[in-house]
Amino acid sequence: MNDANGGRWLDPTGKRALFEAPVAAAPDQLSSGRHAEGKEALFSTGARRPGTVLVECSACKSRSRISLVDLGMRLALSVWNPLRKHSRWMVCPSCTKRTWCQVDWNG
Repeated sequence: MNDANGGRWLDPTGKRALFEAPVAAAPDQLSSGRHAEGKEALFSTGARRPGTVLVECSACKSRSRISLVDLGMRLALSVWNPLRKHSRWMVCPSCTKRTWCQVDWNG
């Protein structure tokens, strides 16, 4: 938005931030291809990307897609219990609490 003098207006309600991606946006915001809409956009973790895994937290019930490098750093300080569904005692990528998580290698 420009005023009559060519200056920029402030956006007091912040609506522009909701509908415009900045030029320096993260690559996943500017990527081409199919975009999720409706319930899928709210409740899905997105399509599987190479080099990523899905982590489900038993405390906050969120599912997060993280890179293998990030997973490696989290697993370095984790504990494994094969008798549990959520078998990894690690820091959750969503709630950042140390809790039991499940790593889905095929998700």
